[in-house]
Amino acid sequence: MSNDVEMKEVQAPSNSLSSATASSTLQHLKEIASLIETGAYAKEVRRIVRAVRLTMMLRRKLRAPAVSAFLSYALAPGSEAHLRLSSYLPKDEERDMDVDTATSAAQGLAKYSLPELEIYCYLLVLIFLIDQKRYNEAKACSSSSIARLKNINRRTVDVLASRLYFYYSYSYELTNNLAEIRGTLLSLHRMATLRRDELGQETLLNLLLRNYLHYNLYDQAEKLRSKAPRFEAHSNQQFSRYLFYLGKIRTIQLEYTDAKESLLQAARKAPVAARGFRIQCNKWAVIVRLLLGEIPERTVFMQEGMKKALTPYFELTNAVQIGDLELFRTVADKFSGTFNSDRTRNLIVRLRHNVIRTGLRNISISYSRISLADVARKLRLDSQNPVADAESIVAKAIRDGAVDAIIDHANGWMVSKETGDVYSTNEPQIAFNSRIVFCLNMHNEAVRALRFPPNSHKEKESAEKRRERQQQEQELAKHIAEEDDDEF
Repeated sequence: MSNDVEMKEVQAPSNSLSSATASSTLQHLKEIASLIETGAYAKEVRRIVRAVRLTMMLRRKLRAPAVSAFLSYALAPGSEAHLRLSSYLPKDEERDMDVDTATSAAQGLAKYSLPELEIYCYLLVLIFLIDQKRYNEAKACSSSSIARLKNINRRTVDVLASRLYFYYSYSYELTNNLAEIRGTLLSLHRMATLRRDELGQETLLNLLLRNYLHYNLYDQAEKLRSKAPRFEAHSNQQFSRYLFYLGKIRTIQLEYTDAKESLLQAARKAPVAARGFRIQCNKWAVIVRLLLGEIPERTVFMQEGMKKALTPYFELTNAVQIGDLELFRTVADKFSGTFNSDRTRNLIVRLRHNVIRTGLRNISISYSRISLADVARKLRLDSQNPVADAESIVAKAIRDGAVDAIIDHANGWMVSKETGDVYSTNEPQIAFNSRIVFCLNMHNEAVRALRFPPNSHKEKESAEKRRERQQQEQELAKHIAEEDDDEF
């Protein structure tokens, strides 16, 4: 009996604490609603942006009772939106929170009838359902929100609409049904273009690119990207995503230089908190740099919070740098699951030629003459006719300029040419001359900028006016000096 009493006494503070937390969450939501109302009436989009940011900070504290109470506060009880959104929330948790919902509902009925608040309620419920992993209800809620959003054309709704577009696509992605909404996303993008909703265009373009890339439809993604309207980026996050998708498209299209620039720029522009996104950017950037024949710096793999995720790519880089084909196969087989999940498996297959070329370069440096059979053995070629394959590989490397050698077909040898002293050629002189020219041009531009004052484009002062101005200044200085003498 005493134990039961003690347990009740221990549980009481916990219930009161949860109730206080829920009340605090509801109070924060009411403040956000007030902020949205002010922004809607004043047509200040920055207040709506701040409201969305505060909601993301409050996301982990959302509970069903607090969300249900806020719906009763923000929407008129019995309205279509209220009934629909309330149906997605669990009924058994509403009694756990002691909130005066009747007063709140009366306030909401009299005070709030804004489309911005209705869309915000859709967004809040959708975020709550996704966090609770109730993806089927999230799909239904997101579809209802998009249907309602099509009938609203207000610039203060654009920020909320862009977030709804994202979670609409995300809820379908979580249930592996992205193909179903491709037509809807295209119609929404067309609608955003006609309404001049640039933030919505950015978000929807990225969602469409993600949709196409999810199903490996790279040609369609490139066609859409090339024909989409161009404008200045409004969201740094959306621009980072766009650069990442552009880098992936360029990589598949063998445009490695442009892909490298896009991927590295996306990694730099991404927020520090978006660790997963930055990891993906670095993974693709490492593969692209290896395909370009570059070796990424060790610091790339040692970034804070990324060391474990980039370990497979670090070992892959070591295999490419050494030029060991057997080690390359071992790493590719060992981390095949990781490469498949990252969708970089087909790119790693392309790296085989780079590994062979690196190994061949090391062989040409080590041996002045070596038989093609030994080349095949050192490269560990496992084909049916390794000597013929080695001969074709060496011939292609010589043609591409990867190695400086010749093939003795009669004896079956690869003969490396002697490496001459580079300082006996004109290459150092050319390099120093280009640097000197660059420095001289920079100096001339600096001198040219200093030569003209800021107001040089205005009419120049004549000599007579200059003399009059100097005489006036002298008289003024003399007058001031006389006044100073009088004071003493």
